[in-house]
Amino acid sequence: MKTSNSWRPLISPAELASRLDDADTAVLDCRFSLADVDEGEQQYIAAHIPGAVYVHLERDLSGPIEAGRTGRHPLPDIDTIAGVLGGLGIDEQVAVVAYDAAGGAFAARLWWQLRQLGHDRVAVLDGGWPAWTAEGRPARKGRESRPARTFTPRPRPDRVVDAAQVSAALAAGGLVLDARGAERYRGEQEPIDRVAGHIPGARSAPFTENLGEDGRFLPQEALRERFEALLGAHPPGETILYCGSGVTGAHDVLAMAAAGLPLARLYAGSWSDWITDPSRPVATGPEPVPPAAKA
Repeated sequence: MKTSNSWRPLISPAELASRLDDADTAVLDCRFSLADVDEGEQQYIAAHIPGAVYVHLERDLSGPIEAGRTGRHPLPDIDTIAGVLGGLGIDEQVAVVAYDAAGGAFAARLWWQLRQLGHDRVAVLDGGWPAWTAEGRPARKGRESRPARTFTPRPRPDRVVDAAQVSAALAAGGLVLDARGAERYRGEQEPIDRVAGHIPGARSAPFTENLGEDGRFLPQEALRERFEALLGAHPPGETILYCGSGVTGAHDVLAMAAAGLPLARLYAGSWSDWITDPSRPVATGPEPVPPAAKA
């Protein structure tokens, strides 16, 4: 996981296997299904990576939903998430490995939250649970836990933005990328939220295009080529990502980091937050490609 003085965003099953006996490595199972919020936890109980502790997207990584005021997975307040992470046995000495069974779609949320809170010793298992089992690696049943530690947050408030900051960035010519599927971006279908479409001026950047057919992330060079084409002349660190509720948007942030680019910003409330205010504009159909991105 470590090269020179920085932590790589992705870790292979073989690398993780070599760390399973290390008390300063926390393995966190983030499997989840938006269609069945209990499914991931049931899968964890049935079989998981030895030593892994389960983390629930809605119970552990999200704050209370306020109807008409927040998106579907609002961020918890800092004291609350610090307590959750400490309860998972994480402090500044601990390296964290997060995994799921969805190409990192949910593990990326935890990866991003830790990075946003100043904890850089975190990686996502490339290929997740499917890659682990495909290599015939060991598994356990039931629940596991880790001794609690004290997690000290060191927030990076500049890495998370709200709707007003998104509007301001677009007005100033900044780049906003939408990590949802292209059909949802164009407003052709919307299986979750009550309004279809996208934030006017945002460009489509589906998170699924970060992955190869094997469910693992594309090689670093391919990821860098993808995002440099999307970025054009825009600075990576000023780029804003969003999705439906601040989950798969983090996947694009992770992929950019895996490409060797600076940590981008995340509109954590995302589309489900944007549409809580009916005065905010909504666009459908393809977005014109700006000249800077064509260069």
